[in-house]
Amino acid sequence: MKIVCFGDSLTRGISYVKGRLRIIKENYPNSLAKLTESLPFVEVLNKGVFNDNSDLLVSRFEKDVMSENPDIVLIEVGGNDCNFHWAEVAKDPEGHHEPIVPIERYLDNITQLVKQVQDKHVTPFLLTLPPLDPARYYRSLADKFGHSIGHFVSHVGGIEHWHGMYNRQLKKLAEELKVPLIDVRSYIKTSGDLEHLISDDGIHLTSEGYQQMSLAIFSDLKKHMTGKMPSQSSFDCKHSSW
Repeated sequence: MKIVCFGDSLTRGISYVKGRLRIIKENYPNSLAKLTESLPFVEVLNKGVFNDNSDLLVSRFEKDVMSENPDIVLIEVGGNDCNFHWAEVAKDPEGHHEPIVPIERYLDNITQLVKQVQDKHVTPFLLTLPPLDPARYYRSLADKFGHSIGHFVSHVGGIEHWHGMYNRQLKKLAEELKVPLIDVRSYIKTSGDLEHLISDDGIHLTSEGYQQMSLAIFSDLKKHMTGKMPSQSSFDCKHSSW
């Protein structure tokens, strides 16, 4: 059974460490791979790309996902969709600014990805947006773009407002499409002090945070995979090109 983890920097494994964004080994796909060692014939692939949004996932879907001939696709995206072009906001904090990928297009993109996966008789799982720490995120933005963004933030409800809105709409869409959704957001929120689970930029996770994310995913996946593992002969036939 091949699992493709498809998403943005939270799938890639980005964390803010010692003042810099870095790729850490303790990302959720790596942690998930270790957890699935107890299950036979499972391979986990990391197809996360830094700074991706749902538009970009759609554009690289065939190349990065379906070419791998997966059995399960975990789709994690949204944090960059509901974000803003902060350099533009800083120049005109009183102007009108739209999220990078407006909510309607975001939902259309997710729907397209799900249907493309299902058309190939592959099982899609949607992941909710992991939690963020608005205070630390705003501080990191202000350090980079200046404090003028505070005026804009105060008028549009802040990134937490948009982040929560996209997450709620994603959950609603999962119900409409009858697609399994793994609520990593709630799981991480109840797993401990968010100060230790979210890195200092306020939006990426720490190694502990990614571990909790992988535990949430594994718990749901295990229910799906139990009793659905391929036989040795069918597994060897399907993956004879490895």
